[in-house]
Amino acid sequence: MFSSKVVAFLTMLVAVASGATNDVFRPQITAPKAGDVWTVGTVQTIAWDTSNIPAANQNQTGLILLGFIEDGSIDEHLNTTNPLASNFPITAGSVSVNVPDVTPRDDYVVVLFGDSGNTSPQFSIVN
Repeated sequence: MFSSKVVAFLTMLVAVASGATNDVFRPQITAPKAGDVWTVGTVQTIAWDTSNIPAANQNQTGLILLGFIEDGSIDEHLNTTNPLASNFPITAGSVSVNVPDVTPRDDYVVVLFGDSGNTSPQFSIVN
């Protein structure tokens, strides 16, 4: 529940900061894919589909957060304190990030915020 409120708040901030209108853009995340394995300290690419960006969203900036989803939960446990990336053009279609030193898990996700959050499939981070 708390995470949902944080997500809604962050979504609103990104929309206000980028001057977005009522066009909702939820790009599909194409990387990471389900089952991918990232190693702490490496550089990885997060990518998304830019083929249907509404004209009103062309100048929008994005925010990417790391989280995880435990079995049976809908809470994404987003790390709002340490974004993986921020203030990049949503039209870029990808951004390279440094994999942070986190606890190894196989249920990590990334969430891309433009004016609406979109969650990646689950993937692993290992040491």
